[in-house]
Amino acid sequence: MDTLHGHLMNSGLGDPFDRHLFACAVAVGAAEFPRPLTEALGLSSVALTELSNTYFPDGWRRIAIQALGEDPGPDELEEPDLRQLLLDHRGCGAPEEEWLAAIVARRSLGANHLWQDLGLFNRDELSILMQRHFPDLKERNSGDMKWKKFFYRQLCERDGVAICKAPNCEVCDDVADCFGPED
Repeated sequence: MDTLHGHLMNSGLGDPFDRHLFACAVAVGAAEFPRPLTEALGLSSVALTELSNTYFPDGWRRIAIQALGEDPGPDELEEPDLRQLLLDHRGCGAPEEEWLAAIVARRSLGANHLWQDLGLFNRDELSILMQRHFPDLKERNSGDMKWKKFFYRQLCERDGVAICKAPNCEVCDDVADCFGPED
C-alpha cells in the first residue's frame, strides 16, 4: 500500500493534502484486490475516472485494470443515509466533497477505526479531512467522539431514534468506547 501511495503522491496533481487523502483511499482499496476500486471506494466509474484525471493522471495507469468494476450499489442499508449526511454538511460543494462523501460512507462500513479504513496515517488526518470538507460535522463533534459512532448517532438523531442508554455522555458507562483513544 505504501508503495502505491508514494507513487500516486509523486505523480499526482492538485492540493497536496487532498491528493494524500485520495492516494490513501485508493491504496487501501487497491489492497482489497480483486475487489474493484469502484466497489471498495463506493464511487461510480465516472466519478473514479474524474478523480483520477484530476489528481493522478500519470499514476493512474498502474491501477486502472482493477479500478473500473460495475458501478456500486450501497453496501449496507445505512450507506446512502451516511453519504447524504456528509453531502448535507459539505463545506463548499466541490467535486472532491462528493467523492469524499462516497468514500467515507463506504469505508465507514469497515471493521477498523475510520481513519484506518480510509488508509490514513493517523486520526489527526481524519480530523483535518472533516474540518476542510465537512466543517459543520467537525464542529458538531465538539467532544471528539469516534467518527463512526458520531455518524451513526447523527443518523439516529435525524430519524428521531434514541440509541444511547444514558441521557448524556457524562453519565454513560460507555464513554471510553465512544471517546477513547484510537491507536
